Amino acid sequence: MADREIVDDESDPFEIRRLEITDNQKGFVDLLNQLTTVGSVTDAEFRSRFEDLAALGDDHVVCVVEDRRSGRIVGTGSVFVEKKFIHRCGSVGHVEDVVVDSAARGRRLGRRIVGFLSDHARSVGCYKAILDCTAEMRGFYERCGFVEKNVQMAMYF
Repeated sequence: MADREIVDDESDPFEIRRLEITDNQKGFVDLLNQLTTVGSVTDAEFRSRFEDLAALGDDHVVCVVEDRRSGRIVGTGSVFVEKKFIHRCGSVGHVEDVVVDSAARGRRLGRRIVGFLSDHARSVGCYKAILDCTAEMRGFYERCGFVEKNVQMAMYF
């Protein structure tokens, strides 16, 4: 799996790559607040969680889109790999936490993020990638190649 998206157009100011420890100072956590409630995350907490996820290697990848002009993180998403017994001990990629900064929408960055994450899931041997989304986002994910299947249920603690 490539750590960065390969783009033929050098005039493209957006780089898609894996999360780096310095991305905390580039607005990563602020961006996640556009998706859901994050709360306050200290530098120490960020570093600790980053190290936890980095230790999982290819089984949990957080990607970011950096605007090279501003040095800011304008998009992110993640995929974690669930190891199964079914499907001949297959693996499933779970796509999570996809968000593009409101000021950067309309540039197909979300589609590139989902493609990066799906390509990663495929490259590590997943037989499928799945995700949950709101009804409003259904069309976006269908355009990314996902199909609606079953019903999501949740239990909150």
